[in-house]
Amino acid sequence: MPHSLEPRSVRASRISIAQLMQPEHANNLGHVHGGWIMKLVDEAGALAFMRHAGRRVVTVAIDSMVFRQPIRIGDLVILEAEVTFVGRTSGEVEVQVVAENPVTGERTHTNTAYLVYVALGDDGKPTAVPPLKAETEAEKLRLEAARERQNYRLQNR
Repeated sequence: MPHSLEPRSVRASRISIAQLMQPEHANNLGHVHGGWIMKLVDEAGALAFMRHAGRRVVTVAIDSMVFRQPIRIGDLVILEAEVTFVGRTSGEVEVQVVAENPVTGERTHTNTAYLVYVALGDDGKPTAVPPLKAETEAEKLRLEAARERQNYRLQNR
């Protein structure tokens, strides 16, 4: 259903990516560079919005990203992303980042990020995307919160 404008569910956009953090991802303290995590967040977010839109997408904005806990060499970084809001040609994606110790299984939520993407048509210009269908009460609440964030973005650009 790549170019259909039929409403798409939140679950249809969900994506999970996991990557083991190696020494080349970290600083001399053994903590993973924030920029590396930002790159992974952007990739996960873009993939979720591509799934929703059935189109290639570009990043338009990223809300603030606060790193609550360090991620270390040897941690498995797990990123879970899903579409939370859709406009005419753009949409917001929430990305949750978790660091897991692969030996003990202990998980630590390190940050959450909200990113905005625009879908591109074959001509490279913004193109319409399917509406978002929130099916659960939790999805409806996230949709309303995302709508408020989008209104704030538009008022403060």
